[in-house]
Amino acid sequence: MNDKHEDIARIYIDNREIILVGTAHISRESVDLVKKTILDEKPDCVCVELDERRFKAISQKDRFEQLDIKKIIKKKQLATLMANLILASYQKKLGEKIGVLPGTELIEATKVAEQEDIPLRLCDRDVRVTLLRAWRLTPLWKKGKLMASLLMSLFDDTDITEEKLQELKKSDVLSELMAELGSAMPELKKVLIDERDTYLSEQIKQAPGKKIVAVIGKGHMEGILKAIREDRKTQLPVISTVPPISHAWKLAGWSIPAVIIGSLLFMAFSRGTQVAGDNVLYWVLANGIACAIGAAAALAHPATIAAAFAAAPITSLTPVIGAGYVTAFVQAMVQPPLVKEIQDASKDIASIRGWWENHLLRVFLAFILPGIGSMVGTWMGSYRILSNLIG
Repeated sequence: MNDKHEDIARIYIDNREIILVGTAHISRESVDLVKKTILDEKPDCVCVELDERRFKAISQKDRFEQLDIKKIIKKKQLATLMANLILASYQKKLGEKIGVLPGTELIEATKVAEQEDIPLRLCDRDVRVTLLRAWRLTPLWKKGKLMASLLMSLFDDTDITEEKLQELKKSDVLSELMAELGSAMPELKKVLIDERDTYLSEQIKQAPGKKIVAVIGKGHMEGILKAIREDRKTQLPVISTVPPISHAWKLAGWSIPAVIIGSLLFMAFSRGTQVAGDNVLYWVLANGIACAIGAAAALAHPATIAAAFAAAPITSLTPVIGAGYVTAFVQAMVQPPLVKEIQDASKDIASIRGWWENHLLRVFLAFILPGIGSMVGTWMGSYRILSNLIG
């Protein structure tokens, strides 16, 4: 094997040889390089930059048929699914221009390993942990910027020149997107790139055998080359878990309900039940109507709109569950997405029209827009009640 190939690095640690193969996730050249390297080197183990969930997502033809949207909503994983679809759409759009589906070289590595009867090791961190850590560790005021950046990547229709296509074939596109986000938000780079460099390097070192071939995105090459020579095992427990919601944030979540309920009780005792009742009615209407308008804007089912009106006044008084989860669940119940719509979601998500026509994406809209409406209604209701209390 040619040791001077620019996308291959050899490392010798404790009488073991680790061969890193840096790939671009939408490159035919990377697919060929991965296959050739494994066949030529005949390693004792093949490591790939995949976790169990991503492996199933890109390797199983019927994976979408097994998607239980109601179960995902119950587990409050709808935002994670949406982020996954956005990232998948970004790669798929570029992959279609180049002619190679994203992750093909990773799947090729698993196929060659199976054909040659070589043990396979999935070395990446659970994608849910990565996304949740990124979200939790991003400051509140930057969360909107993060979502805006992701959505802008969806609707960017700028033509890609031939020169740019050649660049993309030689780069790890997903890591480049992560790096761009990370340059604007260092918290993201730490979670999406640096932590995964550490996780991947430790998992590769734990692979069995004297000779290991590890297939990773080019964006991780430099970080892994540094991390793999260090002992970072003690960092794994921390970076493998989702940080809990801070006590301050929990306290803030309960403070609004406490203030609102306390204000209404004070009004009832000091000014009479009629005044308190009028404010309660305003709270119900402000929250219910604003949330229902959000559901209507999503073109949700009438049952979802009714659920939005009924749920918002109650969910606004508890941080345990948001109105968006209630409306999304009802929407998924009354208008469940078809298998084809789930399969087409990563394509439809890149067009504004697709969000309203695809029933899976409409569930997302029935989650997002009523949630925004509920926040507006909560602000309006809080302002009215506190103004009446003070005035």
